[in-house]
Amino acid sequence: MRTIDELDVSGKRVFVRADLNVPLDGDRITDDGRIRAALPTITELRERGARVIVAAHLGRPKGAPDPQYSLRPVATRLGELLGTEVAFAADTAGESARATAAALGDGEVALLENVRFEPGETSKDDAERGELADRFAQLADLYVGDAFGAVHRKHASVFDLPGKLPHAVGGLVLAEVEVLKKLTETPDRPYVVALGGSKVSDKLAVIDNLLGTADRLLIGGGMVFTFLKAKGYEVGSSLLETDQIPVVTEYLERAEREGVEIVLPVDVVAAEKFAADAPHDAVGVDAIPADRMGLDIGPKSQALFAEKLADARTVFWNGPMGVFEMAPYAGGTRALAQALTDSGAFTVVGGGDSAAAVRALGFDEAAFGHISTGGGASLEYLEGKDLPGIDALA
Repeated sequence: MRTIDELDVSGKRVFVRADLNVPLDGDRITDDGRIRAALPTITELRERGARVIVAAHLGRPKGAPDPQYSLRPVATRLGELLGTEVAFAADTAGESARATAAALGDGEVALLENVRFEPGETSKDDAERGELADRFAQLADLYVGDAFGAVHRKHASVFDLPGKLPHAVGGLVLAEVEVLKKLTETPDRPYVVALGGSKVSDKLAVIDNLLGTADRLLIGGGMVFTFLKAKGYEVGSSLLETDQIPVVTEYLERAEREGVEIVLPVDVVAAEKFAADAPHDAVGVDAIPADRMGLDIGPKSQALFAEKLADARTVFWNGPMGVFEMAPYAGGTRALAQALTDSGAFTVVGGGDSAAAVRALGFDEAAFGHISTGGGASLEYLEGKDLPGIDALA
């Protein structure tokens, strides 16, 4: 892949596909990590005299303008972080976008409105995506792909547009791919993977692939109850995907055959209902009450997981250990993050809720080897899938 160092960007309009899909509470950005991750590429282009046109998505609008998914607050925050005004186009690839792009001077930055306000962005129809990509291409002279969180999507601004303009890979995507290559090709061992999150079905493909590469898997979060049920435990009213029990059972048997250690919690925090103020206690996994749901791994499991991470040389973590957004159920995720920072391993936090948890729980991001901006993209890479947005930049 060609890098931006190989592009002559001075005086050129450069279309930068970034990942600015940040969480919003009304107009307030609650976590600006993805915006900050986009800064180095944008800053380098500005300093080299480019006229930077940034495009991104936010949320899942239905292919039409929706005020709750507007990128206007993101434009404001991007300008604050860059220390310069960021022009904002009121549409994605229409009259406002054309006028805003045309008005840019050297070193100036504009942000287009949410690309998913256009139905062609996410269309399954090649011609419809291509028509939108043609309109995007009219805005710029060059293309830079730097939205790692979207490279697993075959979308117009990610997959189709690079084929219509001279293009290069941005620094963020380049760094993400280098880290993931290390995980899949040459990890220092022991290589430990910690997986959490709500649904085991979201992680089946990556578990399948990791059984051939990882030395140890730590399983937590809501997905663990399908594993516990497969082991014969009763799980009360905890999240359970009954239809996945046969697959999980097969994975447990395969791991034993192949010498991959799968570590499950020995206790969980079980609550009467899904609420921060619900009565809750730590109970053994063999004693979950029928009327309670597990919402976090318990203190004994926290210590067990820390022990299983202590000798690791490489760690990949994707998915919280519990409902970390509620204080009573944040202990498992906090303990896992602390164990990663205490270890001497190269630690990779796999984006999404895991990256959000690191920031929400007050950890220093510099204490981790790498914090990915793309949870879904990271998982699909580890599954061994081709990523359309990467292929398009080749």
